[in-house]
Amino acid sequence: MPTRSARTAWNGGLEDGSGQVELTSSGRGTFDVSFPKRAADDADGTTSPEELIAAAHSACFAMQLSAVLAEAGGTPQSLEVKADVSLGPHPESGFRLTGIKLTVRGEVTGLDANGFAAAAQNAKETCPVSRALTGVDITLDAALES
Repeated sequence: MPTRSARTAWNGGLEDGSGQVELTSSGRGTFDVSFPKRAADDADGTTSPEELIAAAHSACFAMQLSAVLAEAGGTPQSLEVKADVSLGPHPESGFRLTGIKLTVRGEVTGLDANGFAAAAQNAKETCPVSRALTGVDITLDAALES
């Protein structure tokens, strides 16, 4: 399996500095980052490690859920996955990820609501990004749409 890469160029200190994170493997973009905007309610056009983790987790979970649904006899028509990643203070010093909430709504044939919920729970536990983030409380809200 391939290795994927990103690169960040940072200038200055934590409070007065800023940087750019580049998606080097895909070449699909370079995004501004800054700590003050990371800690603010309004991101004001900048990304953050938490947003990038949310993007990675939502994409990974969607792929894993698609595979798990097929294994369970379902056929996914569409999946809408949202990941909310929260940052908060670490009890000893600095910061930590305080939680991740995965929300998925799906249109799936061949499975009922219970089968979908079980598949979503399985995908949450087996998605490689979920496995990498085992030190963070990950919650799941999964439902079929009519």
